[in-house]
Amino acid sequence: MEDTGISRESKFITFGEIMLRLTPPNYEKIRAATSFEVSYGGSEANIALALANLGIDSTFFSVVPNNSLGKSAVRMLRSNDVHCSPVILSTKEETPTHRLGTYYLETGYGIRSSKVTYDRKHSAITEYDFSMVDLDHLLDGFGWLHLSGITPALSASCADFILKCLIKAKEKGLTVSFDGNFRSKLWSWEAARDYCTQCLPYVDVLLGIEPYHLWIDENDPSKGDWKDGIPLQPSYEQQDEIFQAFVQRYPNIKCIARHVRYVHSGSENSLMAYMWYRNHTFESRLFTFNILDRVGGGDAFASGLIYAIMKGYKPMEMINFAVASSVIKHTIHGDGNITDDVESIRNLMNMNYDIKR
Repeated sequence: MEDTGISRESKFITFGEIMLRLTPPNYEKIRAATSFEVSYGGSEANIALALANLGIDSTFFSVVPNNSLGKSAVRMLRSNDVHCSPVILSTKEETPTHRLGTYYLETGYGIRSSKVTYDRKHSAITEYDFSMVDLDHLLDGFGWLHLSGITPALSASCADFILKCLIKAKEKGLTVSFDGNFRSKLWSWEAARDYCTQCLPYVDVLLGIEPYHLWIDENDPSKGDWKDGIPLQPSYEQQDEIFQAFVQRYPNIKCIARHVRYVHSGSENSLMAYMWYRNHTFESRLFTFNILDRVGGGDAFASGLIYAIMKGYKPMEMINFAVASSVIKHTIHGDGNITDDVESIRNLMNMNYDIKR
């Protein structure tokens, strides 16, 4: 068992929005659809679900409308062993539009990529007054808090609550993981950068680094090649240099990880990842695979890494387990990785695959 320097076997809690997902069957386009397949998802909910399926004591906190849609979303999580007792079922007085956020997914095939259309404005979580939440009570008894850059983009109240969660979590000694998860349909790159960099001093495990790089290089002309964006497919040397820049500014960060995707078509991708841990950058193996459902692949990577850290895996096992978790999720319909067999992920880690970039 590797001594990670991060709490292991922790009770896990996360906060975010869960949404109704509507998908035309058989790779149909929305304009031609006569029916939709119904499921539920959202980044933080996906991670809670995946960890619960792997046997971690996992809790999800959110606000949903007190109606059939909100209750159905909660019921789905509970059916996957996620604790949902903190979830707030809001009334029309608390959240006037009283709705569950929705998104539509056109699933890509071959050369046609997938497409997401959001309908989540004025959802219950965006209208709730979080000053009514007792944060000390909410986080009591937990060892790990996960947050993402999606939720603060939803509303000013959500953004304020996320920062308060981070501060309270560090006061209480929780391990904090944070995924930047930039969504251009929710806010601008500059707004995401300015907000997410406020979060970094409270983070132990950082997932995804896209929203931060402009801030880091702002006063460093020698790094001008980064100003147009961190490479989507960096070399080991490029990624190591970027990781070093982060940890020099934020010595509180104990682990940083990002996955790298190579798109061969809408139906075939390759994945690998880089991870900084204990003053060294590790590079995972590369997996090439066919895609059934791509949505939630990044969340499966995050949950796989969190699980591996909690279980004290060695560094190369940590990053390979995370990538293998994401690969398996791409073979499952819906947002969440419902894999409950750890050995199947570990077996995938050790299988031989042809390298394809």
